[in-house]
Amino acid sequence: MHKNESEKLGLEVKMASLENDFVVIGHRGAAAYFPENTISSFEGAIELKADMLELDVQLTKDNIPVLFHDTKLDKRSNGKGLVADYTLSELQQLDAGSWFGSQFKGEKIPTLREALERIKGRILINIEIKTEAVLPDADYNHETSVEKQVVDMVNEMGIKDEVMVSSFDYRAVKRVKEIDREIYTALLYDKAQSKGLNPKQLVDLYAADAFNCSARQLSRGWIKMLNENNIPFFVYTINRKRQMRRVIKAGAKGIFSDKPDVLKEVSDKFLQDI
Repeated sequence: MHKNESEKLGLEVKMASLENDFVVIGHRGAAAYFPENTISSFEGAIELKADMLELDVQLTKDNIPVLFHDTKLDKRSNGKGLVADYTLSELQQLDAGSWFGSQFKGEKIPTLREALERIKGRILINIEIKTEAVLPDADYNHETSVEKQVVDMVNEMGIKDEVMVSSFDYRAVKRVKEIDREIYTALLYDKAQSKGLNPKQLVDLYAADAFNCSARQLSRGWIKMLNENNIPFFVYTINRKRQMRRVIKAGAKGIFSDKPDVLKEVSDKFLQDI
């Protein structure tokens, strides 16, 4: 169930302590300026004063969590085919930067561990578990699952109050909570899995702490429901100033943007004026 004020988790407290109580989230780092989901992009988001960065987790053929958004390597690296068909060693031979710009030639696909070790303590982190990494219930192995690996890594590094775990796959959100109920989770809205349930019903059903959706999906009815029930909601992916202002005004806890510097400028000004 959504937690009341007396049951807030560490991340909620930490997020609430941020200036203006609004979270500027760098989408895949700072994807407008750097090759997404790379160390360069994460460092860029930090330099641009984002409050949080979002990264995408998939599994290699040898079951190692790595950071890459697309199911296939073709568009965002010089590799071909599925991420899941490559071992970590094979993936690390690829160039994940040149597609974006020649100055990023040689940028590697990072592991989740590598990224967390680099950025922990410096910025809040949204770990999105990609659907491709989530096994069906019939094949689910608790000890080797992506969910268990993510939770164990977060706890090992002592960054539970710096992390939000989210997924479009509701099974992943449920499993994370079953492994560690104190991990802060957000449900990424997927119409097909929702079976007609509204945001509050979904948050309650999957014991999530927050609700994430696209700007297009965020209706007036949802805004009213989320605000009235004190459910934090985060909206993706917004790069236009006018839309940023509209969503901030609606009461969003945070926005994902490829341009965290632009979002920070807009949010600072907007919140100073109210």
